[in-house]
Amino acid sequence: MSVEELPLADRLTDTSSIIIAGSPMSGKYELMHRIFGARTDTALVLSTGHDAATVRDDYESITGNDGEAVGVIDCVSREQGVDVEDSELTKYISSPKNLTDLGVKFTQLTEAMADETPTVGLHSLSQLLMYWEADRIYQFTRVLLGQTQNQNWPTIAVINATMHDEQTIHTLLDPFETVVDTRTADEGREMRIRGRLSSPTPWQQF
Repeated sequence: MSVEELPLADRLTDTSSIIIAGSPMSGKYELMHRIFGARTDTALVLSTGHDAATVRDDYESITGNDGEAVGVIDCVSREQGVDVEDSELTKYISSPKNLTDLGVKFTQLTEAMADETPTVGLHSLSQLLMYWEADRIYQFTRVLLGQTQNQNWPTIAVINATMHDEQTIHTLLDPFETVVDTRTADEGREMRIRGRLSSPTPWQQF
């Protein structure tokens, strides 16, 4: 399915901030990339689960856009012992635990991409929650969204809705304008969209 065929695309391309919440294997990561492709020509990804090369390969294969133009903060490579150095569009931190460094590298990438209009992605909040309490990740997310909104850059975050208690999920969904729920069903992967104060759409395959 191409990004042009993405169900409910208008709702996903008009909002400034989106969080995708769902169970494992329900297509959250792929959906993030599909929204990237539907919104802008490039992306800036804070990646806690995939190295920079994987992010760029996935972005290019899903969106059809140039993966080399994507900015990536890679939280994986150094944690796995790979000897890597920063470049203009690739920044490395020691692990997802280092929120301060993650914020610093993000600021560096926003400066490097100041002439672009990327969609920002954070994949995923669940890995940050392995190291920090929900309130700390909430504050980090609010600061991140403040920076991206100042740049008029749309932002998408991903969270595994089955890994955390209801209060944690409620706290982390709160800063986002639009929530996309994903799930697996007998017919395949499904999604629905809701605002913070609005009822969800019906479930639809994607």
